[in-house]
Amino acid sequence: MVRVEAHQPPQRTPDGHFVVIGGRKWRATDPLIPEEVAARLRRHLMSARRGVRSATTAGDAQAERAARARVDQAKVALGERGTPWWDQPEDERRRRWEQGLARLDAEAQS
Repeated sequence: MVRVEAHQPPQRTPDGHFVVIGGRKWRATDPLIPEEVAARLRRHLMSARRGVRSATTAGDAQAERAARARVDQAKVALGERGTPWWDQPEDERRRRWEQGLARLDAEAQS
């Protein structure tokens, strides 16, 4: 396992579309997302991942499905899944993260 230091950003591919972690390519977060919004989306992502771990440990399949759906919502909003952000016009990219954050915020309130 390769550890990435918090103060060192991961290596990026020359086109900036992917980060390389542990020799694997992963789609990079949409660089157009304002940092405050990206940070909120990452908090939702980490919370959802903790939810997956808790549900898996508890053997709760329904909670695991719900948590995995939240992980997917956060990753789509960040541009890491779904239509590649570099193939979307700016207004579509903005709509993607604004709607994703609104849904995640609303779910967190309920």
